Amino acid sequence: MDSKIHDVLIIGAGPCGLVVAARLCEHTPSAVFTDEEHQRYHWILKHGHQTSIKSKKTGTVYPPRQSPAGRSYSALVLDSTRDEWMTRGNRLFKTFEIEHLRSPMFFYVDPGDRDGLLANAHEEGREGELSEIRECVGKEVSKHLRKKRMKFERRGELHLWSRAEVVIDERDRNDYFTPSRGLFAEHCRCVIDRYGLREGLVRQESVQDVGFREVENVAGESERIFTLETNKGIHYARSVVLAVGPGNAPAIPGLSASERTDGACQSMQIQRFPGPSVQSKIKAKRVTNVMVIGGGVTSAQLVDLAVRRGVTKVWHVMRGPLKVKPFDVDLVWMGKFRNIEQAYFWYANSDNERLAHLATARNGGSVTPRALKAMKAHIAAHRASLYSFTTIQSKTWNPESHTWTVTTSPQIPDLPPFDYIYFATGIATDISTLPFLGILHREFLIKTKDDVPLLGRLAGLRLGPGAGNLAGARVGAERVVWGIEDVLGKSTNGVKYGKWDWQFDYASGRGNRFDSLTGEDCRESKE
Repeated sequence: MDSKIHDVLIIGAGPCGLVVAARLCEHTPSAVFTDEEHQRYHWILKHGHQTSIKSKKTGTVYPPRQSPAGRSYSALVLDSTRDEWMTRGNRLFKTFEIEHLRSPMFFYVDPGDRDGLLANAHEEGREGELSEIRECVGKEVSKHLRKKRMKFERRGELHLWSRAEVVIDERDRNDYFTPSRGLFAEHCRCVIDRYGLREGLVRQESVQDVGFREVENVAGESERIFTLETNKGIHYARSVVLAVGPGNAPAIPGLSASERTDGACQSMQIQRFPGPSVQSKIKAKRVTNVMVIGGGVTSAQLVDLAVRRGVTKVWHVMRGPLKVKPFDVDLVWMGKFRNIEQAYFWYANSDNERLAHLATARNGGSVTPRALKAMKAHIAAHRASLYSFTTIQSKTWNPESHTWTVTTSPQIPDLPPFDYIYFATGIATDISTLPFLGILHREFLIKTKDDVPLLGRLAGLRLGPGAGNLAGARVGAERVVWGIEDVLGKSTNGVKYGKWDWQFDYASGRGNRFDSLTGEDCRESKE
């Protein structure tokens, strides 16, 4: 049992957990500070413990302030996979042979520098590992559309110009590159080392229940804190951060956990690809047929990977249309007009309206242009077939032949027996079914809307359509840390809310800026 009461306990050691832990250590986050403010306050943090400050108004001399060192809060990170950062994500990257990530350059885990990943690439001489997101911004789009726009202008019909897909400002072109998985991993390591997030911070433990109750602290005082029961003991924390992604376990549609799933797997549970039985048939030079179900980028990656690994033919089935997008949200949420969409979202009158915005912006699964190009090559070579607007009516497993018999609607003629079925159908986002939140649900009745919590993928109603990707991780970490600071109070080496802290708040727009008009005496009383 860990009797220590931690200030912050983070559940999950993925990118969301990492960016929250790093943001807790960052005093001047790039999300809220200008370049000039960064220079000024980094100087204060570096030299403030050596320099006395004199007030122009009162002549008061403030003595040197001791500079902060390390984390301001005691923290612990629990992850069920391993006692290291990013273990699960790195395994999936390797399993799917993902060479480049989908998110653009500015959606990554560095809380102190928006362009930190780009800086890492240039510092290491790895600029060649940045891949341009084509058909998004650049000369291959703007040159094609310039003549058409001029025609509308000459006819005085510019108001009829409908090619709104060019929403990225040309000045932002360099931002729309994606890093290789190796470069992203190196960037994460740099952030971990910079903020000292490696030594004993992450523990491999599976959280089983979370409670909120009164306990007696080391001072003998009663305090309401969180108690977390894991497979290895109990931990106490004043604040808990859920960085668990969708949170729920992957499931195969139409099959309960108790049913046999030989020859079938949810994409997030893949350990070996293709499965052992398929690999043995490929080695024996026998015909193999695999079905992939789903309409997102993971399904396209599995189709490409299966063909490259030697599967004879892959049948790709999706219930809706094939949608092709550079990102998992519409481009208008990321380009120069994103403020318009964000304003619609933030000023919605109800959470029902926000849910509608979320559904419209994400619009189900989609594949990238690069993944589509690979699929088209396999289809042209008769190694893959694509069936949209198609659903699975039945599937029956034959234990003797180790194959599936599948029927679809509408019916696909001449379907062969399938050696394996991969379900790239995503993971449900339902906070009410997270097993370790059972006590909190019973005692505090967490309010939800369509299984998404109203207080906060899980925080989509507060963060917007990008909540489920690295964009949401950055914005979410900012809000989470603000909340932690409000609950716990700011403390650096035992100093509560000092002179420099109110200056940070003033510059970043937090709190009430009119506090700066109350005079030096009031600010001194806060210290």
